[in-house]
Amino acid sequence: MAKTPGRGCYSREGTAHERLQVNGMDSAIALLLLRDGLTSGAIYALLGVAMVLVFTVTRVLFVPQGEFVAFAALSMVAFEEGRVPGIAGLLLAAAALATVSQLVLKRKTLGPLRAARIVAIEFGLPALLWLGVQWIAPTRPGLLLAIPLTVAMSTLLGSAVYRIVFEPLEQASVLVLLIAAFGVHMVMLGMGLYFFGPEGFQTQPLVDRVFMLGSQRLRADDLIVLASVALLMLAMAGFFTHTMAGKALRASAINRIGASLVGIDTARTGAIAFALAAAVGAVSGILIGPVTTVYYDTGFLIGLKGLVAAVLGGLVSFPATVLAALVLAVFESVCAFWASGYKEVLVFLLVLPVLLWRSFAAPHDHDEAD
Repeated sequence: MAKTPGRGCYSREGTAHERLQVNGMDSAIALLLLRDGLTSGAIYALLGVAMVLVFTVTRVLFVPQGEFVAFAALSMVAFEEGRVPGIAGLLLAAAALATVSQLVLKRKTLGPLRAARIVAIEFGLPALLWLGVQWIAPTRPGLLLAIPLTVAMSTLLGSAVYRIVFEPLEQASVLVLLIAAFGVHMVMLGMGLYFFGPEGFQTQPLVDRVFMLGSQRLRADDLIVLASVALLMLAMAGFFTHTMAGKALRASAINRIGASLVGIDTARTGAIAFALAAAVGAVSGILIGPVTTVYYDTGFLIGLKGLVAAVLGGLVSFPATVLAALVLAVFESVCAFWASGYKEVLVFLLVLPVLLWRSFAAPHDHDEAD
């Protein structure tokens, strides 16, 4: 996860090439590149899995995924400095719009009790969280409070984004949904600049320790990234397997129309999918905050790499997406060593052969399927 000079890149502070000015690659350098690649790949895998989840459930390519990464990292910086994170104000505004959107969409079947329930869920919960953050932030809460608050705000914001933009477009074509996703990305990018400013920040290490494994120096934060991603993957697998909400998401992903026919609320599963993706983005932002400088627009490039991993995995398979993310990140790490100036180009070129193969191999149907 090396950070090349410039903004919008996710990598470590200094590439392997910058840290080891050598002409060739020996085993120590290869291990270093592999370590960097696996740590980066864990983050890309998280984002790729979240994108596959959102796409299979709602047919939306979750382009704004990266914004949740950057917003979470910058929110942690705000908590460290005793400031109210900008995402809190953004959440309150989005919650108000989501409430209005829900009241309008359900106006034909709306009664007093249902209207009060919508207001309580869509606006009441975010408002309570906003009030709590206003009170807690100036006290400079530690990680045990800052992390759950950041993840909670991101999760509710993800659900609000779905309610405002994508639920009204539930029956739209994939192309319309893609255009809407890019529109949301541009709006959130502007909101990020407004709420967080153009400066870059780096959070304090989660655990400031270094371990030696042979000749390799391992920072505790690297191990935390790998362990956190593994635990989160296991938690998601358990959620999809053992909970009613998870089974509803799986049913919607397999056949959205069939799921609705058996009584599953596809609008609710869509909101849950967006909320989970936003939470995953927030966790990713918290994990990368200590190892790279984060700007308001840093998340876009990180999210694109998660999207590349999802595409390489076929946008349907979680295991294939995880494997693709690891291969992508190791390839990126090697490219950063041999040709750092062309790293991003080479990484994104990986997706072209896959798209060409799928274009020739997949059956063509002139009628768009839902």
